[in-house]
Parts: sequence; C-alpha cells; structure tokens
Amino acid sequence: MGAFAFDNSYARDLPGLYTPWHLTPVRRPQLLKFNRALAAELGLDAAALETPAGAQILAGNHLPTGAEPIAQAYAGHQFGHFSPQLGDGRALLLGEVLDREGRRRDIAFKGSGPTPYSRAGDGRAALGPVLREYLMGEAMQALGIASTRALAVVRTGEIVERDMPQHGAVLTRVAASHVRVGTFQFFAARQEHDKLRRLTDYVLARHYPELRAGSDPVLALLEAVCQRQAHLVAQWMSVGFIHGVMNTDNMTLSGETIDYGPCAFMDQYDPATVFSSIDRQGRYAYANQPAILGWNLARLAEALLPLIDAEPQRALERARAVIEGVEGRFAQAWLSLQRAKLGLASAQAQDEALALDWLSMLQSQEVDHTLAYRHLAAAAGGDEALLRGLFADPSPLQAWLERWRARLDAEPGTPAQRCQAMRQVNPAFVPRNHLVEQVLEAATERDDLAPFERFVQVLSRPFEDQPDAAEWGLPPSPEFRRTYRTFCGT
Repeated sequence: MGAFAFDNSYARDLPGLYTPWHLTPVRRPQLLKFNRALAAELGLDAAALETPAGAQILAGNHLPTGAEPIAQAYAGHQFGHFSPQLGDGRALLLGEVLDREGRRRDIAFKGSGPTPYSRAGDGRAALGPVLREYLMGEAMQALGIASTRALAVVRTGEIVERDMPQHGAVLTRVAASHVRVGTFQFFAARQEHDKLRRLTDYVLARHYPELRAGSDPVLALLEAVCQRQAHLVAQWMSVGFIHGVMNTDNMTLSGETIDYGPCAFMDQYDPATVFSSIDRQGRYAYANQPAILGWNLARLAEALLPLIDAEPQRALERARAVIEGVEGRFAQAWLSLQRAKLGLASAQAQDEALALDWLSMLQSQEVDHTLAYRHLAAAAGGDEALLRGLFADPSPLQAWLERWRARLDAEPGTPAQRCQAMRQVNPAFVPRNHLVEQVLEAATERDDLAPFERFVQVLSRPFEDQPDAAEWGLPPSPEFRRTYRTFCGT
C-alpha cells in the first residue's frame, strides 16, 4: 500500500549508524485517533490510512511500500549519569517523507515492539501515555512551540504489563528528525570519529544547510543548535511547561520538543515545581530548565570537540566560548517573550526587573500562572477585575500595576490594540494536569474518547476565549495541586 512517498535519507546516507529491524505485529489493531490536519500537511492519503488496511499499517502489521524500518543508536546522560547505549528500545524509524512545503519529516513508530536496544524491555507502549503524547504535541503546536507530533494512535488489542495491566497502543510520531544530543554522544564515546563526522555532515545538510559553506561549519552548527534550543526552552518557560526528563537523549538537534513522558504544565507559579515521580532531587524543576539547557549543550560540545579543531586545547576553548553564551541567548529569548506577554513592543532597561517582580508577586501569593497573564491582557484593555480577583493581598499588585502602566505610557497603540496583542501570546487554555488525567482516564478506563476529542479541539485554539469551553480553562483543586505526580509511562 503506497500511503507514504518515502525518501529515506538517514538509512541511505548513514549506514552503520543504526540497526535495520522489523516491526512486531499486534493482535487486533484498531485506529483510535487520526490526525487529518497533519496528514494533509504531509501530503498523505488520509482516506486510505483511515481504513482497516490503514490501521494494519499504522499498527506495524503491514509494511508500507518504501519503508525501511531502522532502530537508531544513541547514548545519553539520564539524570546526570551517562548511559553509553540507549537507542530506540521501543521505537522504529519507518522512513521519511517530504511534506507539502518540501520539508523532510520522519515517520516513526513508538510501541512497535522490542529492538536490539530494548534492554530486556517489551518494546511496547501503553494507551494512556500514547494519548498523552498526542494531546501534548498538538497543544504545543497550537501554542507555536516546535514539537514532534502524532499522526495516529492505534490500540493493539493486547495488554502490556506496567505497574498494572494496561491496553497496548502504537503511536505514529512525526518529527523534523530524531537526531539527538545523545546520538552524537553515542559515537563520540566510542571514538568513532568517522561516523561522528558523517552524522555532523548529515545534520548540517538536513537542518542547517546554510552553514555548510562557512569557514567553520561544525562550530556554526553548535552555535545554531544553542540558539534554537535557547529559544525553545524560553518558550516552555513562558507558558509554564515543565518537560520533566531533560536528559541529553531527549534534546533534538532540530530544536523540537520530544518525549512527553512525565511532562506537565504549572498551575500556580512556583519556580521549584516538580511533577515527575522519578525526579526526586528536582534536577528538572521548572526553574532549573535553563541551567540544564546549558549543561546538555555542553555535552553536545564535548562530543563535537574532535571535529571543531584538531588541537584539543584549542577545540575546548572555542567550544567553551559558544557554551558560555547559552545563558545570554536564553536570557535574551526569555526577556523578548516576557515583553510581549506584558504588552511591551519596545525595549527599555527596566523591563527585566518589571517581569521578575511580576513573577515574584505571583509566587508569593500563589497565583495561577496561566490566568495571571491572561487576565493581565484584560487589564491592559482597562478591565482589572479578573486580575485583582487572583490576589489575596491587593497592595503589591496595585504598586506593580502603577509601574506597569507608567511603562506602557511609552508604548504606541491603543489599550484595545495592546489587549488584543497580549491575548495572542497569553493563552487562555493549556493542557492543565487535572484535565489531562480526566480525559485519559475516560479513554483508557471507560473506552470513552469523547472528552479527549473535546480537549484536543479546545487546545487547538488556545488564544481564543471559547466561552462554551470555559471549564477547560479552570485550575485544579488545591488538593490535586498538592499531590499530583507524573510518570514516565514506559
């Protein structure tokens, strides 16, 4: 069945950097969710894929024409500890397609069975985590944050054993590529410099072709990845997103968010927020994400050292200069986003203090992060009632609002225009954790996909008020907020 027009450059250009592998059939594939919008973007035959025959393909039972399934090799620092071999333990890259805009996109399966990198795992995925990844990827896409996305969710008709028996599922994931920091670490740790060079040349050609003609393309690659990742993490911070497992094998060279295992969105603003049950030391807490960004990129720099300069000390100095700039790149991206969220079109020296004092006030009064920014947009238009209702003690807010309004006096435009601009960057809807759990429980425990479908629909328009969906924007109960934990889902 020719549902995909494959052109598989990774398999073709990088022999020896992966393991050719096979799909493991499932018992009774049932297509639960298909992403028609993404299928159209990819130029796929949606009608063919939404049939029983299409479900057989999306479950891994039938190999589509042109597919070359491979398990990619990579290493990674997991919670700071280096694992020299991780790899695709329950995923397979099926192949690549060129979308309607000519961009190369990976088509990969998650939960498609064991591979040589499974480390005694079953290679399968549970339905709940697969649906979570679908929902989170679509939400991030709608928020304007680069992300892997899900094309389809297929229930396998089999049970996977985790902490308790769960329905099995296969996710079809679409990405600009699945090349990670850990991919470079894998070959660098083995001192396989020829493979490292080939991988670097491949990533340059695929993701940063404009850098290849420069005098120092490898160092330029490092700088470009640092820039993309700094912008990405600044975007996470701007909407209260906590990745939860920022290991080096979960950082892509393309600058996309990948792996939605123990991720969550912050409700009340607290920089120390941690949701992941396995992050017992808070390594990947909300406020630590910028520092971990720099740490992870330093590991990429280490892997690239043999290619940056033949003289080790000179290579180290040149790479260090780039990594030392990551903090500044992030700070610049973060402040730019904060200015937009506060309604500031121009730049003034006091803006950073204004933004930081706003966040400090949210923290001290345990104010909801999403609602605070959304109601601030209304305040920019003259309606402060909703914003004031979030604060138990109004006096700090009043003092801050006076500073903010004085700063706005230097800005062009009318209050109505400013309010509208702020509404386009301060979402009314994010995947609130209690609602994510509710829709996943309905889907997995009661076979009721309707709440999931409704939530995905609401999240597709995060910057609109949607009065008929107001309940999807409400924060959780204090008890839920105190006790909620996320899990990796593997």
